[in-house]
Amino acid sequence: MCVRSNINTMLSLDYMLNEHENKYFDRKSAKIKPSVLAELVAAFANADGGTIVIGITDKSRKLEGINFIGEEALNNLITTPKDCCKPMAQFEYEFLNIKNKDGFQDRLLLLHIKKSVDHIIRTNDDRTYLRIGDRTKELRGVDLVHLEYAKSTRHYEDEINRDATLEDLDTDLLNDYRHRLDADELTAEQVLKARGFIKKVDGKDFLTNAAVLLFAKNIAQFYPNCRIRFLRYEGTAALSGAKINIIRDKSIELPLLRLVEVARDFIVNQLREFTMLDMRSGKFQTVPEYPDFAWLEGIVNAVTHREYAMSGNFIKVSMYDDRLEIESPGRLPNIVTLENIRETRYSRNPRISRVMTEFGWVRELNEGVQRIYNDMADFFLDDPVYSEPGESLRLVLKNNIVMRRMRQEMYALNNVGIATWNQLDNTEQAIMAYILNRGAASRAQLAAYTRKSDNTVRSRLNGLINKKLLKANGSTYDPNRTYEPGLLLT
Repeated sequence: MCVRSNINTMLSLDYMLNEHENKYFDRKSAKIKPSVLAELVAAFANADGGTIVIGITDKSRKLEGINFIGEEALNNLITTPKDCCKPMAQFEYEFLNIKNKDGFQDRLLLLHIKKSVDHIIRTNDDRTYLRIGDRTKELRGVDLVHLEYAKSTRHYEDEINRDATLEDLDTDLLNDYRHRLDADELTAEQVLKARGFIKKVDGKDFLTNAAVLLFAKNIAQFYPNCRIRFLRYEGTAALSGAKINIIRDKSIELPLLRLVEVARDFIVNQLREFTMLDMRSGKFQTVPEYPDFAWLEGIVNAVTHREYAMSGNFIKVSMYDDRLEIESPGRLPNIVTLENIRETRYSRNPRISRVMTEFGWVRELNEGVQRIYNDMADFFLDDPVYSEPGESLRLVLKNNIVMRRMRQEMYALNNVGIATWNQLDNTEQAIMAYILNRGAASRAQLAAYTRKSDNTVRSRLNGLINKKLLKANGSTYDPNRTYEPGLLLT
């Protein structure tokens, strides 16, 4: 009979003996002291949980069992999460019957440690540990602060900024904020104090990080990472060196209350539109490359919920031919996971989120991630894809441009006729597909679409005019000259 955990069925005896230790699994001898075991318990609890198998030596992997240590010592191991950790780590335990290395009936003890969502678990001597890969690391200094942010026992937005003063804040934004709160009779300082954006330390008032992030005149002076960088690539991959394919690189550095609006206005002008035949109405319809809500909600979420404590990191929006990627510093906060992101909401920065709501951004977009899924489906596009590469969160929206181009070419083929279409080269077919689907076009537009030189496009256009598939509007030297379907197609 196969020996296997009833709580985590992946843990068979073969797995426990032979698998390398990892982020979710470790093995220990039954000789381990509860104080040492507590370090591992806390590390798993502060990460994503995991299982400690007791009764297998961690170096030689000998199946020694646990019976030889006696019931009192065994009970001390079982109660380690309660007796040696503070607060108590949540856990389950079970025994598995085995035959030990000497062939005698014995048992293994499995401690299944649960993830601590909103508490940091420390050992009784006030040390803090975290499971990283197959290692247990003690956290100190900055690393410990970041764990406190992640567990929401401490908020970066509430930390004080010792350099900024009220004079560094944008008066217009503050006045707008007072008006939205119906607090015009109060001073900006009174409003900021009432909302927790000013804190007193050693008898002196200081602005919080949230106050400066939201209202600063010159955000780069205090937080150079408070920006959105937009990169537009030619093609479907980012190339480097001699083949670098970035065709637009724009950084937007503003306080949060201006950042979203300016980024929205800039990005909307970078997105393309597609003219498609609506099969139900028989008419052409112009649709955006992505649903407006989907990409804008992605931007708002990135600005509102990113990890601002990650110095040097910024929000990056990358536009490729086939997709839009929005990447923000920090993994998903607290109780939100990749599996429950559609229905679970949690703010890493609750004060920032509240102000963004009061200014209309979050309130207007409160349908959240679920509507991103719905809107993408309404556009017959793939589901959004969320992932956590490294220490960031990435949202990918695919535009299905390949299928759109196939439909465009099919429409063009049906209008031109198969025999004539097959006589055209790839550049001529692309030109015909573009014009028949979008209407009159300039030579510059066609060169950008086909990615061919101006001379190549001019040559193909002249050939298509001679074949009466196209006609020109305007003189040869008119910079605004356009091309549209010719006599053969009208």
